[in-house]
Amino acid sequence: MRIGINSPVVVQLPGAFSPWEADAGIAELGTIAEAADTLGFDFLTCSEHVMVPADIAAQRGGTYWDPLATFGHLAARTSRIRLATQVLVLGYHHPLAIAKRYGTLDLVSGGRLVLGLGVGSLEEEFALLGVRFEGRGAVADDALRALRAALSTRTPSYDGPHFSFSDVVVSPHAVQPHVPFWIGGRTPRSLRRAVELADGWVPFGLSPGELAAMLARADLPAGFEVVLTPGAALDPSGAAAAAVDALGALEEAGATAASVRIAAESASHYVEQLHALAQLRR
Repeated sequence: MRIGINSPVVVQLPGAFSPWEADAGIAELGTIAEAADTLGFDFLTCSEHVMVPADIAAQRGGTYWDPLATFGHLAARTSRIRLATQVLVLGYHHPLAIAKRYGTLDLVSGGRLVLGLGVGSLEEEFALLGVRFEGRGAVADDALRALRAALSTRTPSYDGPHFSFSDVVVSPHAVQPHVPFWIGGRTPRSLRRAVELADGWVPFGLSPGELAAMLARADLPAGFEVVLTPGAALDPSGAAAAAVDALGALEEAGATAASVRIAAESASHYVEQLHALAQLRR
């Protein structure tokens, strides 16, 4: 099971982030990314919300760094670690816009893009962006097919129920012949969407037992990624046995990769924790 880093600083969920993150910036994040890259961790994450209504931010948080700008900077400071959007909301973007912007990121990072994609659940955000909330699942399915057709070619074409294009040039475009798609969600439908239209599944808010049961009922194709997150932040230097047990539980549930949060009191302590976690996995 590979281990990726659920990046600190870029998302600050109430009760789930450390106080030091509130005042940290790109310098601290870049130092952490460089350490994760050097230590052999598999990916870094960055999520997306364009805006969060003030009354909802108390529950969901209001700080969400833009993935494209964030990863553009981190790509220049790292050399091998993958850059995973976890997740982009499909309904907020035309597939060609994602293909151009994130295809360019794939190019400048040397083919390290992973597109985590989701249908979206915050109706108020859809309304603020002028995007229809009802029927978003069907639109997302068509967007996934259109995006796959557009990402890795200069002259894409596609004709679907919601998106259609031809005789267009998208340059630059992704350098990976097949950019991995990971679908976020917590429902059986999200897992079916991932199996049918993507390369992996990134669930949230489910217990290991629920995850194992859902995965047992699914016919997963060869190479399919199951990216799971421990229920609590890992403390590999202060509670090594608990960290090992948490990762083991994910493997037992069917994870091919873990997206972990790290308990830390500062950016420098975070780097120390990454070193300790790397030692535990050797």
